[in-house]
Amino acid sequence: MGEEFNRRKFVKAAAAAAGSALLAGCGSGGSGGGGGAPGVITGKKYEWNMVTTWPPHFPVIGEAADKLAQWVDQMSGGRLKIKVYGGGELVPPLEAFDNVRQGTVEMGHGAAYYWAGKVPAAQFFAAVPFGMNAQGMNAWLYGGGGLELWQEVYGQFGLVPMPAGNSGVQMGGWFNKEINSAQDLKGLKMRIPGLGGKVIAKAGGAAILSPGSEIYTNLERGVIDATEWIGPHHDLLMGFHKIAKYYYTPGWHEPGTVIEMFINKAKWESLEPDLQEIVRAAAYRSNLWMLSQFEALNNDALQKLIGEHKVQLRRFPDDVLATLRKYTDEVLQELIEKDATSKKVYEHFDAFRKKVGAWANHSEAAYHSLVAPSK
Repeated sequence: MGEEFNRRKFVKAAAAAAGSALLAGCGSGGSGGGGGAPGVITGKKYEWNMVTTWPPHFPVIGEAADKLAQWVDQMSGGRLKIKVYGGGELVPPLEAFDNVRQGTVEMGHGAAYYWAGKVPAAQFFAAVPFGMNAQGMNAWLYGGGGLELWQEVYGQFGLVPMPAGNSGVQMGGWFNKEINSAQDLKGLKMRIPGLGGKVIAKAGGAAILSPGSEIYTNLERGVIDATEWIGPHHDLLMGFHKIAKYYYTPGWHEPGTVIEMFINKAKWESLEPDLQEIVRAAAYRSNLWMLSQFEALNNDALQKLIGEHKVQLRRFPDDVLATLRKYTDEVLQELIEKDATSKKVYEHFDAFRKKVGAWANHSEAAYHSLVAPSK
């Protein structure tokens, strides 16, 4: 009883202290600088633009950008309005990074591996072949220091990054021929970005980076022989089953791809502190919303692809996956030998991956093997 009484006194005292501090801060006229006082809410209104790498209003991913803007508008009472542009509406899809960096627009929405040519280390904040799934990436970014590293890397380019979604484990891709051995990867022209593309190249294929709006046409015309995209829900909407025969799993190249929002740092620092927190809250919400949508929608689409469209679902042979994993190790080693920032980020990433993976063996993996359907 005495312990409960003391606990109640503590909670009551803490609440009173917090209230007093808040009232003092609100009456102090502080700017949010010295002394930790809250920033003044001036009522100033902002109108920002966000450019994306996705087609306008693209299902789930593009919708998440639209919703993020809507949530910021609602939570800020209209003080911060964000107009979202699909890839190509205001700037080309793969030029979003540079335009935000230069301050032409305030915000961007994409995946960090698109900027590998400019920022090699950025790839680790999107997807690493045979790396962590969405749960692991969130744990690293939010709980393991990964976000601070990301902010450090992007800060050199005048940008502030935030996780704003995740695709979950993706599919291995669509192919116009069966992949029965590693030999079948030689000469393969595949649309695949990031580190996965370098692995395909090392396996003897050709990795081609193109925006989503061009993939169907390129596959139909034979510009590429295969493509990865996202997962069953989006692949069904894209109609890949009409022009490619084989659908492969697992998505070794993207086990949990982080979707990013990035903001021009000078513009970010011009925002009042409460608006910054609103943007952060919207990004958190978007991250959860997007992954939840993928998990809810993908199996229904997969069953439709198999049942109605007679898609031939294939699993990559074990020796192919072993070969891809071997080349992944080589690609990563070559990258970190050339780029000091990539080395720093990868070593941090890899240490966390091993730690969280060891725990997953006793938690997620053990439970999944217990309850997973036999078919």
